[in-house]
Amino acid sequence: MANVFGATSTTEEVLSGITLKGKRVLVTGVSAGIGVETARSLVAHGAQVVGAARDLTKAEAATAEVREEAAANGGSFDLIELDLADLKNVRACADKLLAKGEEFDVVIANAGVMATPFGHTVDGFETQFGTNHLGHFVFVNRIASLIRNGGRLINLASSGHRFANVDLEDPNFERTPYVPFVAYGRSKTANILFAVAFDQRHRGRGVRAAAVHPGGIHTELARHMDPAVLQATIDQISKQAEAEGNGPFQFKTIPQGAATSVWAGIFASADEIGGRYCENCHVGHIVADDVNISPASEGVRGYALDPHNAEALWKKSEEMVGESF
Repeated sequence: MANVFGATSTTEEVLSGITLKGKRVLVTGVSAGIGVETARSLVAHGAQVVGAARDLTKAEAATAEVREEAAANGGSFDLIELDLADLKNVRACADKLLAKGEEFDVVIANAGVMATPFGHTVDGFETQFGTNHLGHFVFVNRIASLIRNGGRLINLASSGHRFANVDLEDPNFERTPYVPFVAYGRSKTANILFAVAFDQRHRGRGVRAAAVHPGGIHTELARHMDPAVLQATIDQISKQAEAEGNGPFQFKTIPQGAATSVWAGIFASADEIGGRYCENCHVGHIVADDVNISPASEGVRGYALDPHNAEALWKKSEEMVGESF
């Protein structure tokens, strides 16, 4: 399929002329940022969207426009509670959806945290790995039977995966000095590897999985970062990008940031995106692990797509959560 979209494409441009009536989509993390925009763009084209969020009060307020768009365009929007940092809650949410038995065409695992202070989830996992990866790992695998044959799983990853490969010997930083962006990198690499392994397991029934990098966007995701540190980081990224012959780093708008999620989930062909890493509304190219590139540059590290790495992570994840899938 010819790719006519790029870094500045918006959700509306990607979905232009597409009707999603009869399509059901689950989006996690709909209380702010690109999760809200992803849901809004889908219901605006007639989709039935279930939004999952930890704080339902906050999500209700944040998705008022989503409900308005749904009512005006023949879509629907419902909320369900999901706290990815608490596996008891994760399993309860999955059980509710399984009891309803309503299938989904697309699941978009959008929720996440970034650069948090060192801490642990309810179950004792390092916060970022536990929330971004293990919470979604349990949730998505538990509801996998609800993804229709021919459906898709889209995991929100990040160019931040290039900060670090997963560390399956010390996932909770029990022996490794904690560095917020190293932890973030591990969790985002895990999001990509989970898509690779899930795609391998479910492609036989036409279900494909992909990971997407939304780009740099001003959202609540950076709330744990000191503004001065954030600005210094952006300045450094711009300096490195310019040294590589590229322009300075520029934030995407939220509709631009959500565009790759809907591109991979709705527009692109299944074979194009299955088991791959996507960015700027196209499939990303592999960048050698030893090549130093700016976080603003495109490319995915080979370790994040390595099938052996993906299988090792799957096995370790099952061991950590005490559940086999």
